[in-house]
Amino acid sequence: MSVALFDGFLSSPEMIDVFDDGAIVQAMFDVEQALAAAQAAHGVIPDSAARAIAGVCKASLYDIPALVRAGRRAGSLAIPLVKELTAAVALYDAQASTFVHRGSTSQDVIDSAMALVTREALALLERDLARLIDALLALAEAHLDTPVLARTLMQPAQVSSFGLKAAQWAAPLVRARRRLRTAAHEALQLQLGGAVGTRAALGEHGAAVAGHMAAALGLGNPPAAWHTQRDEWVRLGLEVALLTASLGKIATDLALMAQGEVGELAEPSGAGRGGSSAMPHKRNPVAAMTALAASGRTPQVAAALLASMGQQHERGLGNWQAELAEWPTLFLSAHGALAALADAFGALEVNPARMRANIDNLQGLVFAEGAAGLLAETMGRTRAHALLEDLSRQALADDSHLSALVGQVEGADAARVDAVFDPVRATQPGAATARALLAQLRLLLEEDKQ
Repeated sequence: MSVALFDGFLSSPEMIDVFDDGAIVQAMFDVEQALAAAQAAHGVIPDSAARAIAGVCKASLYDIPALVRAGRRAGSLAIPLVKELTAAVALYDAQASTFVHRGSTSQDVIDSAMALVTREALALLERDLARLIDALLALAEAHLDTPVLARTLMQPAQVSSFGLKAAQWAAPLVRARRRLRTAAHEALQLQLGGAVGTRAALGEHGAAVAGHMAAALGLGNPPAAWHTQRDEWVRLGLEVALLTASLGKIATDLALMAQGEVGELAEPSGAGRGGSSAMPHKRNPVAAMTALAASGRTPQVAAALLASMGQQHERGLGNWQAELAEWPTLFLSAHGALAALADAFGALEVNPARMRANIDNLQGLVFAEGAAGLLAETMGRTRAHALLEDLSRQALADDSHLSALVGQVEGADAARVDAVFDPVRATQPGAATARALLAQLRLLLEEDKQ
């Protein structure tokens, strides 16, 4: 697949290869070869014809750019491909050439081929999802008791566990992997319906040929053609889009925590990674950048897939073609984001000291809720809340620590006040939540292995 220069920055060479023109053309030849073999196995065409067809179902024998150009004129890549395949077979066996593509239609070949290459694309996503999930779970386990600021509406809120933050990054990815597997099982289906989805040209052998083909190609065998019934296929695409959106959330947090004035995380550096052409001191979060750019493009692709579903009668006019054009972009973006984050989190630099310093620099204000709860025991919730609002404003105005002001309140127990303002103690609810979440995620991962 030839991609534009800046598109390539947002993907991976492996995924580009999956949707390369040559790979898709070879997948189409694989479908034609499987069709001929299945028909020969069930007496629809002679064995000799199937062998002759198989002998030239190799993309390397053909001028692929010329096929692509001819496909634009014909309205379908399958039309010039079948024409060239027929001509190639005729060079060796004129009679066999009459059996090429028998009982099939262009969409059968292209949809089945796209299912084959999509299976390879999903294998790449599966591999790097495992890498990223493992890295995040290890990060969570290592930092269950590491205090970090939890932030709401982009402002410091309370103290939480960095382990919980990492576990919550991992959770949607574990769920996404499960949903992708389910959606792939339903969507990666053989397409064989013939001209209008009835397999009329195959007569009584249609079901048997389809079953044989599906087994040979490793695809599901649906009860009927899905030429214009795109729900399962688009659902798979939407699961990929949802995964990419989840990666965008992780990248957002990573980028914010890696800001110089925050300094809690840093992507791995070295070998020119994340540098600046003008500012030697900069360490740019390029993995987060890649994932954010990829996830930012994905909603439009997902919307285009949904918009393409209103296909006319038994063969879509324009909308199926639009779907085909959008489909690779979805996977290119998803794997670009996933591979970048898997690399980054595999060697992520975590700075617990900076996390603690960012907490300490807030003058105890992030413990205000706990302090209000303590004072509420003697003065009631409403009065305690109002008092803490006043004390928080005073701490900011005087550049003092809120704990000192709370300690001066009549009846305040010094030991209990110290406990309320202890960052390590404040981390424990988050750590407990993280342990429960990690146990659930580990259980899901074990179930996935069975």
